[in-house]
Amino acid sequence: MLMKRFGISFLSSTAACGLNTLKLFSHSIKVLRILEIQVKSINMTSINEYKLGKVLIEGKTKQVYDLPENPGLCLLLSKDRITAGDGVKAHDLQGKSEISNTTNAQVFQILNEAGMKTAYVKPAGPKAFIAKKCQMIPIEWVTRRLATGSYLKRNTGVPEGYRFSPPKQETFFKDDANHDPQWSDEQIISAKFNFNGLLIGQDEVDIMKKTTALVFEILEKAWSTRNCALIDMKVEFGVDEEGEIVLADIIDSDSWRLWPAGDKRLMVDKQVYRNLTSVTSADLDVVKSNFVWVSKQLQDIIPKNNHLVIILMGSASDLDHCRKISDHCKALGLNTELRVTSAHKGPEESLRIVREYESVMNNLVFVTVAGRSNGLGPVLSGNTTYPVINCPPLKAENMQIDVWSSLNLPSGLGCATVLYPEAAALNAAQILGLSNYMIWSKLRVKQLNNFVTLKKADKQVRGVRKA
Repeated sequence: MLMKRFGISFLSSTAACGLNTLKLFSHSIKVLRILEIQVKSINMTSINEYKLGKVLIEGKTKQVYDLPENPGLCLLLSKDRITAGDGVKAHDLQGKSEISNTTNAQVFQILNEAGMKTAYVKPAGPKAFIAKKCQMIPIEWVTRRLATGSYLKRNTGVPEGYRFSPPKQETFFKDDANHDPQWSDEQIISAKFNFNGLLIGQDEVDIMKKTTALVFEILEKAWSTRNCALIDMKVEFGVDEEGEIVLADIIDSDSWRLWPAGDKRLMVDKQVYRNLTSVTSADLDVVKSNFVWVSKQLQDIIPKNNHLVIILMGSASDLDHCRKISDHCKALGLNTELRVTSAHKGPEESLRIVREYESVMNNLVFVTVAGRSNGLGPVLSGNTTYPVINCPPLKAENMQIDVWSSLNLPSGLGCATVLYPEAAALNAAQILGLSNYMIWSKLRVKQLNNFVTLKKADKQVRGVRKA
């Protein structure tokens, strides 16, 4: 209605003022569109049945709303807006909000499935999602696999495409007015950031650097299954209301460089928009189609659950030991099945069971549990090409005698031997993770969690005790 009234007023004045008024009208329409978007956002009371509270923060491409009926949570609403150069270049891009929200959900589905600590909770309609309420740390954490873009300008002499192994990490303070200056670890620590009671010191910087690298490596492996090279990306962290550092904000096509087949000329990320010296509607269509392509590639990118760890025990008396192995496997996302068979008492049946699984699956690992004289592992190893892991249920009183039947194998056999149920599960996961990036990711997250646990424990106990 406002535009209609304005249009009538405009038409009457155009007859008198001519071309200059046409220019004024064009500018005014843009202003009105912005006003209408603002009015709509002001008038919104709910999204997808979530009652909206006040706007906690508004960025160039998103709004963050409090959820008064959902303590500890907030809602992030994406905009149909694309920007570059600290917002100097900006355009409306119809449909971008839905594409961004979908891409973000797909990325965090990967990371949450892997076990990463993130703020992402679930989608809330086509343009929004629910997240843990965080206080954001104003640092962009950048990881690079190949040298390109701004890195080349800041590091003259490094050729484009130089491969960083391990990936190169950089940090930038979020400050549009000063073009997000690069910061060192020392600058971050010296800033003495304190969010939700957590002082950001060296330990927290170390944790975020490790986490940033792992996020990159997980997504790099995911994209490699689509023959796409993840060149670099940026992420942000927040501190939730429990004082935990979590991966937060949005990860979409604004966040990374992505080159199909590793070819820069085929880039499908926001760099296409950044490179435009002038922007036409056709250019924006290309940018949008790239973003849609990225989102489609992320569909069904999590590997199929088509593996199996078969845990074979020589006697039902070993069931408790086998259940422990199974529990550790499940914690790593591994499917398991338990069977009872004896290579000494029923060798034909043992081999029949092996053939049963070989005939229906390709991603198999056999774990054998047999005490005293372990014939089960060596017999299976000599009759299958699939990995066999011995995990004998040893007892302290005869461990040194019984373990030799698992270790001292005839020539031509290649089964491994571990002594603890967790070790058997980890060994199986390492084998299956070679062809399944999600299993690999769960292993890496477990290693990250071990690092974080040690860091936190050391922080609690360190300090000089005076004599």
